[in-house]
Amino acid sequence: MQFTPEIEDRLTRLQEKYEAMGQDMVSYLDGLLHADFLTYWDYIHLDTLLSLQNPKTPFPDEEIFIIYHQITELYFKLMLHECTQITEAQPLTVDFFIVRLKRINRYFEALTQSFEIMVDGMEKDQFLKFRMSLLPASGFQSGQYRMIEIYATDFINLVARDKRDELNTATIEEQFEYIYWKFGATELSTGKKTLTLKQFEKKYAKQFIELGRANVSHNFYALYNRFKATAAATPQLETELKQLDINVNVNWPLSHYKSAVRYLHREPEEIKATGGTNWQKYLPPRFQKRIFYPSLWNAEEVENWGKGWVEKVLSE
Repeated sequence: MQFTPEIEDRLTRLQEKYEAMGQDMVSYLDGLLHADFLTYWDYIHLDTLLSLQNPKTPFPDEEIFIIYHQITELYFKLMLHECTQITEAQPLTVDFFIVRLKRINRYFEALTQSFEIMVDGMEKDQFLKFRMSLLPASGFQSGQYRMIEIYATDFINLVARDKRDELNTATIEEQFEYIYWKFGATELSTGKKTLTLKQFEKKYAKQFIELGRANVSHNFYALYNRFKATAAATPQLETELKQLDINVNVNWPLSHYKSAVRYLHREPEEIKATGGTNWQKYLPPRFQKRIFYPSLWNAEEVENWGKGWVEKVLSE
């Protein structure tokens, strides 16, 4: 058999590569010769993936609940993959920043559009029964989602609304004590931390604080302001950042709000969420006014943050 010039070129380059590492190319070629062909199911570990659903009750719709939340976490992992590319890029260019923001926005939009699975995809009676077997676990405990927030903005913008002015120059540790989501995981009757929150802090608090420190000058808002200071920021960059703000701080929480209204609204008293979270105050953006990029919005837009979406949901 006569090798083509292309194959001879590849063999020469492989030889050079392995010699540079002090390795024997023939041994690696033997390994390639004996290796089995790769299959789709082995490559994505399909059998393992499909074995990861373990309902706690006999209600069929619990499996829908599990799978959808697993899908959500995989999307969050994709978003974090883009977040680290942005914050670690050396040098970071506006074009690179925009492309990665577009990816993150597409992931969030796919999740938001698919949330009807949670709103209408389960029987209410089944959900209200199997949810009691999940206590105190809650979607509130998504560590990846909190990490996306930390990558997206200055840490002070994640502090509870009434504490931001007071803590503007405080340390990350001090600001973390008043991060907004802690106030959504307090017992409705006593105001004390729920077990859900205590578990969450025990597992992730140190990691969140370290990530906040590491991104003081590398979060998306800081990076945008750096480009703006050198007149390098573009309208397209601002558009993608504003869309991320809407996706994370309006559309996504309000999708959850719509689901909570569907499953937990009951007269005369609302049903508590699985972790005891105060979903009525925690989810609607108009209460939190949580905005990643406040300088990109005018006063009227801030004042009406999420208002139209809530009115639409409540009228349905």
